[in-house]
Amino acid sequence: MTKEFTLEDLKRVLLASAGAAEGVDLNGNILDTDFADLGYESVALLETGRQIELECRVSLEDGALAQVRTPRSLLHLVNQHRGTTHAHAGAP
Repeated sequence: MTKEFTLEDLKRVLLASAGAAEGVDLNGNILDTDFADLGYESVALLETGRQIELECRVSLEDGALAQVRTPRSLLHLVNQHRGTTHAHAGAP
């Protein structure tokens, strides 16, 4: 069974790919916070998407990445491509 891509995985990849905006706490309740409010613009999300593709061995279309607005929606997209399901994002 494929391991679910979790919120902790996403935060690690975001930090490695694009860093963190000053004053943004990624340890807070960010699942439904817009990526723009977290300081991540489209280029940062594309780079994050590329890192996720390498790590998870999935293919995410640029158009699909452009549509995700929150960590929850990105987790859903990644796990959908991996064939994993989850009761709620961020579950271990």
